[in-house]
Parts: sequence; C-alpha cells; structure tokens
Amino acid sequence: MTTPGSQAGPTAADPDDRSPVTRRPAAGYDYEADLDVLRPYIREFKPVLIGVDGGADALVESGYTPDMIIGDMDSVTDDVLRCGAEVVVHAYPDGRAPGLERVHKLDIDALTFPAAATSEDLAMLLADEKGATLIVAVGTHANLVEFLDKGRGGMASTFLTRLKVGGKLVDAKGVSRLYRQNISGSALLLLVLSAIAAMASAVAVSTIGKAYLTVVSEWWDNLVFQLGHLF
Repeated sequence: MTTPGSQAGPTAADPDDRSPVTRRPAAGYDYEADLDVLRPYIREFKPVLIGVDGGADALVESGYTPDMIIGDMDSVTDDVLRCGAEVVVHAYPDGRAPGLERVHKLDIDALTFPAAATSEDLAMLLADEKGATLIVAVGTHANLVEFLDKGRGGMASTFLTRLKVGGKLVDAKGVSRLYRQNISGSALLLLVLSAIAAMASAVAVSTIGKAYLTVVSEWWDNLVFQLGHLF
C-alpha cells in the first residue's frame, strides 16, 4: 500500500481467483434478498468482498467482513472503516479526494484512485485488473429500468465498465438461479445415519420388529455358541 496522503494507482491485495462480490445497497433493488440467497455461494467459495461506500455497512450487518472498501467515503460508518478492510478512496481525475481527509482523521491507511467513473464502476474495474475470473454484483444497476431510474451523468462510465469487464460480470440474481449448493460428505453421512437410526427405532417399537429382533438375537447366540465349540 502507499503511505497516507500519497496518490497512486491501486496496489490492493490480489484477489487471485476468488470472485469479488461488489456491493452498494443505496443504488440497487432487493439487495438484501440477493445477498441472502448468495450465502451458500459465499460460504463455499469464499469470494473477495468489496463494499462500495455504504455497501460495506450492509455487508457487516449481514455478518460479513469486507476485504476492501471503495468509494468517496460519504456513507460508510467509522466503525466499518476500522474493520480492517483495505480502503481505496475514489478521487476526481485531477487527484482531489475529499473523502481522504475523513479517513486520515480516523488514522486509517488508504489508497487514492483518481477516475472519471462511479465508485461502483471503480470496484469492478479494480477487480478485473487484479485478475478476477468472476465478478458477482449485488445492489448494482442491472437492467434498463434501474439505469434510467438513476438518472446520472456517470451512467456513461457504467456502460463502458460493463463493456470492459464483459462476461466476468454476473448479477447476484443470476447466481442465485444457476448456483446450487453442493452437499458436503459430512452432511450426507449425517443424513444416512439419521435415516438408519429412525429405521432402527421404528423396528424396535413395532410388534413385527420385536419378533424380528428376537430371531436375529437367537441366530447370533447360536452362532457364538457354535464358534465357541470350534476353538
């Protein structure tokens, strides 16, 4: 990371092949439900979690710790900024970063990233630059209605960002429809043992079951008796 107050391109931790989940709750629709259905996906694949401004608070409220916080720092709370995530302050193209002063007052190291784009776009571009193979977006603008509803000049950069990241970008709603959680071996074993226990209990309390257990018990006693005479 660069030292506080310096301006440089991003040198954030490499996400490797983990799929970043970008998050901005103030901008999208039904983000709470989207994040909820992503829980199995997040639990299994452990993606890099990028909170965009107040989206970092939403991640914390949902029980997650963001790996990175990106934005102009106008809506994220002080407590979340101190959570240990890497902080990237979105700056104007000329280098001015109004949010950097607030971060410095909290004694938090931060990078500045000058860009003529929205913070949401910046998060996606950074994930793409760092080699992410998949970017799952939660709470972002995904369809024409949401784009028109936003009504901001910055939407031009959003279109260009979508073109840049291409097929890597997937909306959370799509992931929830395509992804199905794999059943772990331990869970499957527990299910089988539970079924066996239920069957054993049913046999033990039924009349036919008791008769069957008596026959099995007598057969076992005879087998033990015969083996005892052999040795």
